[in-house]
Amino acid sequence: MPKTKLHQNSEFFESFEPPNTTDGSYKGTMKQVETTQAYLKEKFDEEVSTLKTRLKSANIKVGIVVKNSSIQLQATLPLKPGEIDKKGTGTKQYSLSLGIPANLDGLKTAEEEAYELSKLTARKCFEWNDKYLGKRAKAAKSQIKTLVEMLPEFEKNYFQTRKRTMKSEHTFHCHQDYLKRNIGLNTLVCKDKIIASLDKLEPKSSTLYNTVKTLKVFCKIFDLKIDFSAYAGKPVVQDRNLPTDEEIIAARAKFADYATKRKKTIKKAYLHSWKLWQWCYGMLATYGLRPRELFVNPDIEYWLSADNTNNIWKVDKETKTGSREVLPFYPEWVTLFDLKNVEYLQMLKNIVEDKNTFQDINTVRINCSSWFRRVNVGFDPYDLRHAWAIRAHINGIPIKAAADNLGHSVEIHTEIYQKWFSLENRKKVMNFAIENKNLVEELQQENERLKIELEKLRLENQRLHNICKSSSAN
Repeated sequence: MPKTKLHQNSEFFESFEPPNTTDGSYKGTMKQVETTQAYLKEKFDEEVSTLKTRLKSANIKVGIVVKNSSIQLQATLPLKPGEIDKKGTGTKQYSLSLGIPANLDGLKTAEEEAYELSKLTARKCFEWNDKYLGKRAKAAKSQIKTLVEMLPEFEKNYFQTRKRTMKSEHTFHCHQDYLKRNIGLNTLVCKDKIIASLDKLEPKSSTLYNTVKTLKVFCKIFDLKIDFSAYAGKPVVQDRNLPTDEEIIAARAKFADYATKRKKTIKKAYLHSWKLWQWCYGMLATYGLRPRELFVNPDIEYWLSADNTNNIWKVDKETKTGSREVLPFYPEWVTLFDLKNVEYLQMLKNIVEDKNTFQDINTVRINCSSWFRRVNVGFDPYDLRHAWAIRAHINGIPIKAAADNLGHSVEIHTEIYQKWFSLENRKKVMNFAIENKNLVEELQQENERLKIELEKLRLENQRLHNICKSSSAN
């Protein structure tokens, strides 16, 4: 058999770039999924056609057909045991379902099986065994496995239909994590056991919502028929105690305080590591970034360049919602938090150097979160992002502008972030509006007063002008 020319998955996706949606909404995600599926179908159909041509050119008397998400072999074979020879030929054309999935690996397997079956028929030694009767495939499909047994196959099949990037690896990691924590590694993958695991989760919680989303992906890959409609509905967003601007400025000092009070036995190489995490703290507060957006291919050269007069932070395309340019809410915080300190940025460069996979970046992200806890900041890295969103609303920034800066949709901004809009924040907005209204009224009154004064001055000027004119005439 000649060496197969089928692409490996990474090569198959080499020329494909999923569209950036610039948001994390369901609609944005579905746009990416639909585009990827359309690309896959086109390329898969091309590979099927190429394989058929290759089999025909090699004079292989076995064909392939894609049917019901599987690849079947077609060949003229001796009659199955017990079948009546109506035509008197002793043979019949059969479609053999060997449990081969309709994907790239499946095409490779189908080609190998086609060559094997062709040899058997050519040598007149074909026999109807469990394999060709489909009993093996049916037995394998009916065998109930535990989740831990199916996770390797889940990962393999997941990336059969998605380009493996840092973003897709991040998504898969989340799926895998929800399954491990909320379904259980030793849980048998069947309807009753899965539903029982879901029923243990808190109703209307984000944990339940995200676990069901993951299970829908999992079940689609393995063709499992489970109805999750009883768990429909968006989760109830929990209240957050978001820090005020004053609290954010004050808490930054805790990194330096921790450094002065910790044990002196720390290794010299890590003596000043707190400075990097204090820098990260300042960036998250000033720009409302996701923590990961600091560590994925940071464009430090542009950040420090003289051309960057607006203090723009460039988010890399490999992050959750693609590339974007982010502006600071308070430009003065760039200076206040010393965000362009070359020493800190060199530390950032060192820590992310050669970090090319999701797991690498995730390790750095987890370290960032642990430093927030270590120095007892009092809130999480993501709370700084949420505080940015609320701050923008309080100060009257248009929702579209705020959403674009944060890298999500207006839908996400209004439905999720503003649900954490506390009574205290509502008071601030209303007071802000009242103060602005009072200021406008004061300005209008001042404007009217100045108009009257201006008219008086005009009349006085006219009077003096007439006097001068009269004196000149005399």
